[in-house]
Amino acid sequence: MPPQPIPEGYHSINGALTVSDGAAAIDYYKKAFGATDRFVMHGPEGKIAHAELQIGDSVLMLSDPFPQGSTKPPSELGGSSASMMLYVDDVDAVVQSAVDEGATIAMPVEDMFWGDRFGTIIDPFGHVWSVATHVEDVPPDELEERGKAAMAAMAGS
Repeated sequence: MPPQPIPEGYHSINGALTVSDGAAAIDYYKKAFGATDRFVMHGPEGKIAHAELQIGDSVLMLSDPFPQGSTKPPSELGGSSASMMLYVDDVDAVVQSAVDEGATIAMPVEDMFWGDRFGTIIDPFGHVWSVATHVEDVPPDELEERGKAAMAAMAGS
């Protein structure tokens, strides 16, 4: 039987981050998000050439920066150009765990109009993580009305 086009355990889209200290990032994601090791390949000088962590049902890949690489860590860019979205069972507990391990809160956890309890953190490596627990299924017509009200409130403040 030929190999599957999407290997078992992966999704169509899998996140990959370049971090300023791969070993420390692996340790952080384990403590903050409950990640587990799938694979770690070391490169020159002990740097992380490629690592795969399991977070929930998803794979997060990461590496240290390399001169020939096409991606840079946020510390070299002066910020992040993308963010990760993480659904969890208890957003409040996970955000607190992330903060306890060194993240900063960019947006406090709140109940949102679209039905998620949601907050945003910046991890110690400069990557932005939106973390949420889905708490309510909102019908499309109600979602549209709530969205309009939320946008109007933001425009008025």
